[in-house]
Amino acid sequence: MRIAIAGGGLGGLTLARILHRHGIDAVVYERETGRSTRSQGGSLDLHPESGQLALARAGLADRFRSEARPEGEEHRILDPAGRTLVHHTPRPGAFSGRPEIDRAALRDLLLDSLPADTVAWQHRLVAAAPRPGGGFGLTFDGGHRADCDVLVGADGARSVVRSLLTDARLSYVATLVELSISDADRRHPDIAELVGPGNLWCVGVNQILAAQRLGDGGIRVGISLRADDRHPDTFRSKRALLDMFDGWDPSLTALIEAGDSAPTPRRIEAMPIGTRWAHQPGVTLIGDAAHLMPPVGEGANQAMLDGAELAGELAADPADPDSAIRAYEEAMFTRIIPIAEMSARVQAMMLSPTAADDIVRFFTPQPARQELAPPYEG
Repeated sequence: MRIAIAGGGLGGLTLARILHRHGIDAVVYERETGRSTRSQGGSLDLHPESGQLALARAGLADRFRSEARPEGEEHRILDPAGRTLVHHTPRPGAFSGRPEIDRAALRDLLLDSLPADTVAWQHRLVAAAPRPGGGFGLTFDGGHRADCDVLVGADGARSVVRSLLTDARLSYVATLVELSISDADRRHPDIAELVGPGNLWCVGVNQILAAQRLGDGGIRVGISLRADDRHPDTFRSKRALLDMFDGWDPSLTALIEAGDSAPTPRRIEAMPIGTRWAHQPGVTLIGDAAHLMPPVGEGANQAMLDGAELAGELAADPADPDSAIRAYEEAMFTRIIPIAEMSARVQAMMLSPTAADDIVRFFTPQPARQELAPPYEG
């Protein structure tokens, strides 16, 4: 059985790793030229019931603990004047909650657990077509071709594989503008102290200015804005962003001024809640390809759990991959609906005119909810 996984993100690599543990080979086709080609983004909080569970099934729980930062769970929520609305501090050294780990470190952990030839770098899938005798023919950028018996689309928001199963359309839900601050403790000690070891959210009307500490001492800054008709290029200058936060405490807008380079804007999109498809032999989707949601902390966790659960089904009955895929899909559809509904509600709440009051109410009555992820985490 030749298994092709389109996409070498966290979900695809988790799937490949667990299959490998069960003696099942797979090829991961990844568009990037290598693991260090581009930044992998910020930090993730891995949830015990999803991301951490997937790593345990992958046999990587101990390695995760050696890389993770439980102190990264600390977060504060401020108003535009810099007043603290919520301050959550985790128990020192505790791994019982949702410790943070940099995306790059997590991806490297998964890559290092696989045979060197598992990932075919510089293979961007551009087309997939059913073959008359079963399976799929794959075409990659540059003309390279390959065949497979089972195809798993782990190729993210703009999935090529998705079109084989559903014509679901993406909707524009927010704009995210990102900046980075390197070596913050030395270069910007005041900002480093403000952000602390975890996450900081500064909540205004229809906009959030957030910052997140990374394991390398840098800080990732994210500005979340409501969806509107402004072109993303509107947000490519610091001056334009500072004008949007006019009147905010200077200690907060310093996060924008300290950015190492020009801001990077992108549109945040989501799939319709409840998207599902009729089962088709030999093909399925995981992660954002299957259920793209607003980035409020579930995306990467659910992608990894998808990979783990699909791998488990395939390993349980490798002679009947279609039954394995069908079982995975039915369970995934059921699991994802409430998570997608929650993600949409949280996204709308955080970018509402009454976001500060709503978030305080969200956190105060139920302390367990204090582990909500930053508004630009996936």
